[in-house]
Amino acid sequence: MKSLKHVGRIKANEAKVLVVFRTLPGESGQSLVIPVASLSDSYHDSIMKLVESDQAQEAFEFGEILFTRSFADGRVMLNSLRHDGILQKVPTDNVIMTPTPNDTIQLDQLNVLIAEQRNCAIDDLCTFVSGAPKKSDSSVEEIVEVKDLGRDVGEPAPVVPLKASLNEALTDTDIAKSYRSQADAMYKEAARLRKQADELDPPKKKASTKVSETSDA
Repeated sequence: MKSLKHVGRIKANEAKVLVVFRTLPGESGQSLVIPVASLSDSYHDSIMKLVESDQAQEAFEFGEILFTRSFADGRVMLNSLRHDGILQKVPTDNVIMTPTPNDTIQLDQLNVLIAEQRNCAIDDLCTFVSGAPKKSDSSVEEIVEVKDLGRDVGEPAPVVPLKASLNEALTDTDIAKSYRSQADAMYKEAARLRKQADELDPPKKKASTKVSETSDA
């Protein structure tokens, strides 16, 4: 089976994720991930197709490609995922990379191996990311915004107001697309939680009541 980079799962709850950045500027023990279950159907298909592409597999970090690709609605992938509250910051020791179903490695251990191969400190791995913001760049704070990313993977994303870029005003279509994306994510999360609840406590089947009919004598 073909090995696939940037894919993994959360050790605590088995939630599937795509790893955007294996480390973060100044926070080598933290990673930035996309919980797959939080994506709307259309965004999910676009993201999965992209991560399987040759460009993504050749990239050092998946985030390099997300900086330069757009969804079908025209929104830049990385920016829209941030605006919609999808990106989450997760400790590297809580992420299991799964290049194949039979090959797994904990992300913090993988980072140690990569640092050894590149003869650098783990803290310096983020400097190898082409096109990524530098630690001193204010855009780092926007992409890695703690108040948006402090949730555990699997929790529903908060409703984050859609922001227009500089010199652009939001149209009704932009706002509607954002609402639909948020609604899709919430629906998927509700379905996931319902499934988990049913597995823990299967719903009891309603007993069918047999109505006896009496005939007049």
